[in-house]
Amino acid sequence: MIRLRFDDLRQYSDLLHTSRGHAVNVRFVEPRDAEELQAYYRSLSTRSRYNRFLGAMSELPRPVLEHFTHAGEDDSFTVIATMKVGGFDTIIGEARYALDAASNSFEFGLSIEDRWQGLGLGASLLKNLECRAAAFRAARIFGDTLRSNEAMIALARMAGFAFTQHPDDWKLIRFEKHIDAAPADIPCASWRIAAREAQAAVHV
Repeated sequence: MIRLRFDDLRQYSDLLHTSRGHAVNVRFVEPRDAEELQAYYRSLSTRSRYNRFLGAMSELPRPVLEHFTHAGEDDSFTVIATMKVGGFDTIIGEARYALDAASNSFEFGLSIEDRWQGLGLGASLLKNLECRAAAFRAARIFGDTLRSNEAMIALARMAGFAFTQHPDDWKLIRFEKHIDAAPADIPCASWRIAAREAQAAVHV
C-alpha cells in the first residue's frame, strides 16, 4: 500500500486529456482551494449537483467543505481536475474517494462541470481513480448513483463495472469492480510511486 507524503501532495498529480486534446491536471485538493471548490459545486447545474450528492444540495456545509479539503482525514481524499481557462487554473471536475481498510474497498464519487461533459473526461478520471485504488492495494472499487443517473451508469458500464442492488436505498444502484492486477499502462503517479517503494523495500 502506498504511504502518502502529506508534505508533498503535488507529486501525486496526473495529466489527463479531453477528447479534444485539452490538458487537464488532476491533483489533491488543498485547504487553500476551499472557496474555489465551493464555487465549483455552486456552478454545477441543479441536476448535476443532485446526481453528485444523491439529493438536493446547493453547496457544501462549511464543516463538510473543511473535511473535503484536508487530504487523508478518515482515509478520505478529494482530487480536482483543473485546466487553464482564460489564463487561470479552473476546476472543471472533482472526485472524492475513501479506503475502507477492513474490507479493502475503495469507494468513490465524481462530477464533471456541465460545460465539459461529453468530452471523455469522466472516463479518464474514472480510469485514474482505478489506478489510485490499485496503489492502495484495494481489492475492490465501487460507487453508488441514482437509478435515474443514466450518464454515470453508462460510464460505469463502459468501464467494465458490474451492477448490484444497493443494500440500503432502493433509489440507488451500486457499481463495483474487482482490482485483480496492477494497471498495465501505469496511468497514475500514485501507482508509479507505490511500485518504486515496493522495489526499494525488496532491496533493503
